[in-house]
Amino acid sequence: MSQTTSPTARLMDGSALARQMVEEAAERAAALAARTGRAPCLATVLVGDDPASITYVRMKRNRCAKAGVRSRHIALPADTTTAQLVDTIGELSDDSGVHGILLQHPVGPHIDERAAFEAIAPEKDVDGVTAHSFAAMSLGMDGFASCTPGGIVRLLDHYDVDLTGRHAVVVGRSAILGKPVGMLLLGRNATVTYCHSRTTDLAAHTREADVLIAAVGRPRFLHGDQLKPGAVVIDAGYNPGNVGDVDFPSAAAVASLITPVPGGVGPMTIATLLTQTVDAATRQLGAAG
Repeated sequence: MSQTTSPTARLMDGSALARQMVEEAAERAAALAARTGRAPCLATVLVGDDPASITYVRMKRNRCAKAGVRSRHIALPADTTTAQLVDTIGELSDDSGVHGILLQHPVGPHIDERAAFEAIAPEKDVDGVTAHSFAAMSLGMDGFASCTPGGIVRLLDHYDVDLTGRHAVVVGRSAILGKPVGMLLLGRNATVTYCHSRTTDLAAHTREADVLIAAVGRPRFLHGDQLKPGAVVIDAGYNPGNVGDVDFPSAAAVASLITPVPGGVGPMTIATLLTQTVDAATRQLGAAG
């Protein structure tokens, strides 16, 4: 870890837990392949040639290989239309050889990203991006969690953070992070407050948080003087320069538990994706096995 914490805060090591999750996913994938003759398969779809997106997809495919999950990559040109992307995802949804689908986002301003997400079959939505998955998260139904929120909850569980009756403040309201993580926390009996860039007197809310989820997408946006002493701080941001949405040194002097950037939430996102891909394949191949 490149960051140093004061004695006040204990570091939440997402990298270590993610390695454990990937090892467990690999064991389950191998057992499934031995039983059915078919390994789990994740299809990744990338539109355009954004360097960051290419790097993310490559990293996810490498992790797939380590976990015994086959990957199928579909690279589409930057001028791909919404209709073409929806057709491609629809074909993957109908393909019995594909068990999970990941559309790397963003896809470009000319594409209706929501329409593309909704083309993913619910049983293959291992990234938890469809309306069906959000409803499942909100209503406590069987389905797939958005990977970053799902990874955050797993991390909180690993560090024995009891959410019952705790006040959780989510700073951010994106469809794949802020909103779903609030639903998952609410499902664990936390009292949840959503904040965002237009919230009046943000610090008044964050200072009341027993658990703070920073997902606003602004580097070092939140500082230690905006935190409740002893709070659990989850930094889900990742900005240029390997910094999160929280000013780590000042926050670490106040928090009881805190995630580093990198090495906190990021590895948990990919580990959750792989775990859910194996889950999806198990459900789809279970009857055949």
